Amino acid sequence: MPDEKLLQFLKSGKDWERRATTVPGIFILRLPGDGKRPASLAVELNPVDEAGRPMKKRGLVLRSSEELKAFRELINNEKLETLMSRIDEVNPRSMAARRRMGAGGEEVFEI
Repeated sequence: MPDEKLLQFLKSGKDWERRATTVPGIFILRLPGDGKRPASLAVELNPVDEAGRPMKKRGLVLRSSEELKAFRELINNEKLETLMSRIDEVNPRSMAARRRMGAGGEEVFEI
């Protein structure tokens, strides 16, 4: 039996409306329909900051359980972690990371 809250959101939600769930960083997103397909719901994965706000304008949008499985396999691939470490080494530090570091490279605590 379909979830009534989800059905109601699908029917009456606004296009691209994002609703929070009880799990921080997991949102439900209402995708607009077009001439070929009706409006639908998707899950958006978007880590949140200390205040509970999404860290990125748009997170990873998953439209089906099959997509979740495929992304899970990719994310769990050990080669991805190796690649990300290599990218971290060559990318310039973010502004936030620079602000947290002092002149001598030691961490400065924000108060």
